[in-house]
Amino acid sequence: MSAIPLATHGRYRFSAIKDRPTYRWPNGAGLAVYVAVGVEEYSFGEGLTEDLFPGASKPDLVNASWRDYGNRVGAFRLFDRLASFGIRPAVLLNTAVYDHAPAVIAAAREIGAEFVAHGVSNSDTLAGMNPQEETAYLRAVVERITREEGGPPAGWSSPWLAHSPATLDLLAAEGFEYVADFRMDDQPVWLATQAGRLLSMPYALELNDSTTIIGRQASARDFAEMIVDEFDEMLEASRTQPLVMSVVVHSFISGQPFRLRALTRALEHIAARKDAIWLARPRDIATWAGERMNSGA
Repeated sequence: MSAIPLATHGRYRFSAIKDRPTYRWPNGAGLAVYVAVGVEEYSFGEGLTEDLFPGASKPDLVNASWRDYGNRVGAFRLFDRLASFGIRPAVLLNTAVYDHAPAVIAAAREIGAEFVAHGVSNSDTLAGMNPQEETAYLRAVVERITREEGGPPAGWSSPWLAHSPATLDLLAAEGFEYVADFRMDDQPVWLATQAGRLLSMPYALELNDSTTIIGRQASARDFAEMIVDEFDEMLEASRTQPLVMSVVVHSFISGQPFRLRALTRALEHIAARKDAIWLARPRDIATWAGERMNSGA
């Protein structure tokens, strides 16, 4: 493995999945599945936004109200639905939600969610930050989650999946165990950083309601069918390999009633096979896989 050069970006080496050592997840499962829920806060009138209605007049209360639906309604319905299937999600958390929608935090805690650091506000981006600014930003996020939850977050997922040249090095230096931003593989992958290794947790760039439903204008039914097809294909492939499947949804997108109904059908399909899979949180997957990747098991 060490003889294989790093890719041109310098972060990981080539590895063919068919040539790797194998192991199993808990209870002998071949497929680990996690669901991530984006719980986000935006700064009104400044920075980046996710809009349903492009070109709205300013001040843009129309798109702001659509996003606010997630923290007023959608998050609670999503959490209740996930809990009904025994799914403890990862919450991709903007720490500003602690101040603006504390009831959402309480609801996430009640269902055993893992809080994954997702910046302060989703109007922010790491792109363009210098290392000093970015270090201070990461530390502010870690300190807030640590203060509120009694311990630091294990994982990071960047707002807008955006990075500076130093982001991965800084994440490792600040003690993060994994980053959930990339889909180069169906298994966790060690990333090279200046501060040691950082685990890349498989992250669904397409099984993501933001990129697919809003970005590519797929319907809620199309999105649900994608989840079902991904699950069935990966469950079959996981007979001989340990694989990770992720589903990424947002409280203001999939929390909308008509989308939640379609998503529920996909969750029912997954839950019907829960005895054959491991419904886990990314932190659990990172710990289990990291130990076996280190030992070569």
